[in-house]
Amino acid sequence: MPRRPSDPFARKPIETLIAEMQGGERLHRVLGPVALTALGVGATIGTGIFVLTGEAAFNYAGPSLMLSFLLAGLGCGLAALCYSELASMVPVAGSAYTYAYATLGELIAWIIGWDLIIEYAIGSAAVAVGWSNYLIEMVQGLLGIRLDPRFLASPWDYDIKAGMFVLQRVALALPDGGTARVVPWLNLPASLIVLAITAILVIGIKESARFNATMVILNLGIILTVIAVGAAYIRPGNWTPFFHKEKGLRGVAEGAGRIFFAYIGFDSISTHAEEAKDPRRDLAIGILGSLLICTVLYVAVSAVLTGMVPYERIDVRAPFSAVFRDRGMPAISALVTVGIIAGTTSSLLVGLLSQPRILLAMARDGLLPIGFFGAVHPRFLTPWKSTILVGGCVAVAASLAPLNFLADLVSVGTLFAFIIVCASVLILRRKSPDMERPFRTPALPLVAGLGIVVNGGLMLSLGRDNWLRLIVWLALGLAIYYGYGRYHTRLGREPEPAPGTD
Repeated sequence: MPRRPSDPFARKPIETLIAEMQGGERLHRVLGPVALTALGVGATIGTGIFVLTGEAAFNYAGPSLMLSFLLAGLGCGLAALCYSELASMVPVAGSAYTYAYATLGELIAWIIGWDLIIEYAIGSAAVAVGWSNYLIEMVQGLLGIRLDPRFLASPWDYDIKAGMFVLQRVALALPDGGTARVVPWLNLPASLIVLAITAILVIGIKESARFNATMVILNLGIILTVIAVGAAYIRPGNWTPFFHKEKGLRGVAEGAGRIFFAYIGFDSISTHAEEAKDPRRDLAIGILGSLLICTVLYVAVSAVLTGMVPYERIDVRAPFSAVFRDRGMPAISALVTVGIIAGTTSSLLVGLLSQPRILLAMARDGLLPIGFFGAVHPRFLTPWKSTILVGGCVAVAASLAPLNFLADLVSVGTLFAFIIVCASVLILRRKSPDMERPFRTPALPLVAGLGIVVNGGLMLSLGRDNWLRLIVWLALGLAIYYGYGRYHTRLGREPEPAPGTD
């Protein structure tokens, strides 16, 4: 007998979400507020601060990148307040997907869940490419070991101005002492680090959190060192003109849209609601605390970078290592590179940690096959099958796609998710005003309304091409929903047995 399709606008009651937390295969509750904040900081401070900072200053904002970080931080802060209320009310794995299911209906929930794949999976691929750039800088620039360039980059680059992919070529040393310009094969370091992190994540959340905390402490120490040492070499004249010569004031918004990728991470804390010891309190602390720490560091680091070197001369591939090396400080350059590798490793870990938990929530609702995406390892208590699948896909994307293309795609997807979260808070306040809210977003509807406006404006600043990519991605997701999810949803039906119980 064929399955009856669901109502795409049916909402999942919050009471049902809470009740479902009491049974079935659940994740391990081991994360306190410090661990959650560390996860947020670890996910956020990585490729965004150390790679995209240079690119955004060079191409869009110049020294006014400091304002770009503040503008992006404002949009994130408004969304973070909304995330905190929803996370305290609905402490369930799934993040914005779960919140949308409870407020806007199944179809919008599916759209946002599918969109979050861009944020976490594609975002992880971008982080892995940034990690690879700095590893190559350390091995070749600091250690003097020459590597085969055919294994160090994707075959394509993305021309931002032309809006198209182009084959890139690298210099290959020949046995006779000459060189040849060849097309690289793949970014091997980027794919290998993804596979290594995936193995760590399968083992367990507690072990992953400890590894992340170690990386975060190392990274923060090095960032503070960079700020302190770099401040002594700032030349105020490098901040003049303050705005990009070609972009002007418009470059502030464009720069904010591009470096918005640098803020992606604090919201991943909400995907770990099922693993938090006291989610009604700790999630809000982790979300807001990590965002505040990262914003302060971003503004300080961008001020140091653009103050040390004119923005037109920034090395966009490895800006911080290059600027300290050029100042005759190889030791600081080496320290920066180590810190960047630690930071991007941490950022990559949290991105790969979050994506399977979104898929887990969708599978539990029947929108994806629960036998695969809902499988929890009996010993490690992790969504191991989907973790391995995500890791494999990210490894392929990281080895073949250029960083700038990946980063823009991630930013537009994340901004869309933030808009949905802000709208969800407004709807829930109206439809369920009496529900317990351990954390309440202040000054509603102003905060949520501004969140929609600011994040929507940043989406517009990313240009037509990024919108087209988002639309194509969402169209693919809708085809899967109408072909599978709508016919297998558990909403309003008898629950199916958990995997491994039949």
